Amino acid sequence: MGIIIYKTLVLVKQNNIKNYREYLELFIKPKENNNNYLNIKNIINTVINLFILITFFIMIAGFGAYFKQELGINNVLGSAILSIMCLFVFKTNQKGVVKVSSLLVPILIAFITIICFLNIKDINFIKLDNYLVENNNFKFIIDCILYCSYNSILLIPVLITLKDYINSKNQVAKISIITSIIVILLSISIFLILIKVDVDISKLEMPAVYVVSKMAKAFKNIYGFIILGSIFTTAVSLGNSFLQNVSKNKKSYTQIATIMCITSVIISEIGFSNLINFLYPIFGYLGLIQIFRLIFLKARIMQK
Repeated sequence: MGIIIYKTLVLVKQNNIKNYREYLELFIKPKENNNNYLNIKNIINTVINLFILITFFIMIAGFGAYFKQELGINNVLGSAILSIMCLFVFKTNQKGVVKVSSLLVPILIAFITIICFLNIKDINFIKLDNYLVENNNFKFIIDCILYCSYNSILLIPVLITLKDYINSKNQVAKISIITSIIVILLSISIFLILIKVDVDISKLEMPAVYVVSKMAKAFKNIYGFIILGSIFTTAVSLGNSFLQNVSKNKKSYTQIATIMCITSVIISEIGFSNLINFLYPIFGYLGLIQIFRLIFLKARIMQK
């Protein structure tokens, strides 16, 4: 992910890219009256929009999964609550809600780190050693790459918006390194937390929430608030992004938003973890095309 961040920001800065459409033109050079270019571009846009929509559905399902696992409330009710909240925001103003995300993410990072340090003394390293021996294969490498790949589909459009905040290649390198370190530390922290799970982890929709809830009620409430807030702001951002991409006018925006929110509640019945396990790998493989193209494209442009 650090490499993707670095190469994307360098490309965006060098070529003065303003939006994702211009970014795609780096991958596929447009030619006058070139139907193949238009077809490929439309396919890529469709895939991106589909992924954004599916991720929105997953956020709605995740909200419902929390209600079911931690509160014992039917997951459909939880999903319906978030769906209604999103629809309300889509029809009014979302600027304030999206800004909350910039506050919640640092809090979430700090909270996970603190929980890890509090748990480190209780880690069952014998269990950890047995886990590593039992899973001594290379499947985890594929899983890691796919995880990075499908996250890059949403990550790259966000990185493009940061162009004006970047002043030098050295600054890009620092951002990439710091981000990589944070992701690695968070991954290790969550892994060590999950080692403490005393039940079959595959039976849990949100294993990390389960572990925190076993520690102290205060931790459970704080973490629950952060998770639900993060899911809400992410759903709003994704939903609005999809609506902006596919809506032709204000009327169609409202109509599509209503259909999208109703559909999300129905799809949430599939289950949060089931949606992730089935759909994310598919987009992970698709995202690999973008990653490989990004790496080689950057090298060619730098030679000019």
